[in-house]
Amino acid sequence: MFKLAHISDIHLGPLPDLSLRELASKRITGFVNWHRNRSRHLFTGTLDCLMADIEKRDPDHMAITGDLVNLASSREIATVTDWLEDAGDPANISIVPGNHDAYVPGAYEKTTRAWYPFMRADGAPAEWHEGHRCFPYLRVRGPVALIGCSTAVATPPFAASGYFGQRQARATVNLLRQAADAGLFRVVMIHHPPIHGAASLHKRMLGIRRFAATISSGGAELVIHGHTHLNTVYSLQGPNGPVPVVGISSASQGPGGHKPQSAYNLFTIAGEAGNWFLTRERYALNADATGATLVETTRF
Repeated sequence: MFKLAHISDIHLGPLPDLSLRELASKRITGFVNWHRNRSRHLFTGTLDCLMADIEKRDPDHMAITGDLVNLASSREIATVTDWLEDAGDPANISIVPGNHDAYVPGAYEKTTRAWYPFMRADGAPAEWHEGHRCFPYLRVRGPVALIGCSTAVATPPFAASGYFGQRQARATVNLLRQAADAGLFRVVMIHHPPIHGAASLHKRMLGIRRFAATISSGGAELVIHGHTHLNTVYSLQGPNGPVPVVGISSASQGPGGHKPQSAYNLFTIAGEAGNWFLTRERYALNADATGATLVETTRF
């Protein structure tokens, strides 16, 4: 039996002071949005409460599906790097970036360099180097293959879309088949929901059909994502039947907002190739924000 915890959209706060140079970009719109909206509902204390509850459940591994920062400033990236190092060993935490982690041109390279230990494929070089393509990556933990994909790209102001291209699709299919040949339970991590209509037009993933073809061709047992700050369950067609596609609310969302409050998924994986059993328990922040409570159990 293998337990996998899933959180997303940390948006670690508070927002640090930014220089005029940093604000002279798309960041100005995000800066205004943070102070108008997000700062009232996204709290570090909420995230701390959720992480404490996850620790009590003692998962074998944790997956984080993007948007660890808000505006991808150098100070934010450094703060998240420290937070990740406190959260656990890079061997036990796997992350993929979100659109906020690639907020402006150049940010994607900075975040992947800083967080490389948490997205380093098994057998990959120990140190990140210029031009290194991290994605897709494959990490094998027990009976589980974690396959990390990236949809993170810098976008114009008022856009939060992602992109899944042909090169990554081909490589992902190869990793999925490799993991299947090894008899592993395959979990695909991605930030944007790979489902038509799951996100509004300016926040959608470009390449949804390509990703669906990837799953249809390569196969998978589970796809997890973030981005929408919603608790959702969809499916994509795999070669052997439907593949669950599961989203989760923001890990920092406090009570009282228009989005669901902070939650995490805890997946229990049992069985063997050809006879897998998957259970999802969703734990959400309780009413007084002092802990998390089991609110939903789903067996796939």
